[in-house]
Amino acid sequence: MRNFTFLLLLLIGFLGSSQKFSKDEKELILAGNAKTALPIYQTEDEYQHKVLLAESQEVSPKDRTLPVLIDRMRLSLAATDGGVGIAAPQVGVNRRVILVQRFDKPDHPVEYFINPKIVWHSELLNKGPEGDLSIDNFREAFYRSYSIRLEYYDLDNRKHDEMVEGFTAVIFQHEIDHLSGILISDKFENEKGLPYKEIKVYLKNNKP
Repeated sequence: MRNFTFLLLLLIGFLGSSQKFSKDEKELILAGNAKTALPIYQTEDEYQHKVLLAESQEVSPKDRTLPVLIDRMRLSLAATDGGVGIAAPQVGVNRRVILVQRFDKPDHPVEYFINPKIVWHSELLNKGPEGDLSIDNFREAFYRSYSIRLEYYDLDNRKHDEMVEGFTAVIFQHEIDHLSGILISDKFENEKGLPYKEIKVYLKNNKP
């Protein structure tokens, strides 16, 4: 019984520590001037491309390095020409953290989301053009769910649950794809030829 308890505590400790940033991740996040933007990874670079294709892991909202990562990601996004979202893998950190410009809120603030998860999405789809900060000169049209239900955490480890729709929902879906190593260039190739049914929701069925 004593051995079982020890192994259980060891496992709990391992799972807990797995959410903290590694030494290498901390060095990357804190490299140079911690109050400046982090460089955005590009698919043209072989190593950076591998990072972008990797699955991201959850991170502890209480990790002391996390606010630095969020601030530097915010600066990285602000330095782009019209970027509306960024995911941690795009600055070399395979952790589940994203920033999204909230076009569904007054003044369109850029907000952070820790360990975001889409728990529901509508069958109703929107089709619109998307680009990517990590893929030079690529822009194609994609189908995305019009509305989603999102769960995520903040820096105080509080869990949030909200519904998002429209263009902001598209940004969330794009950035959360990054956390699974999904790039829109690959998505475009994989979805070629898939059948989508167009629904004109604004038309009324006028029966005589």
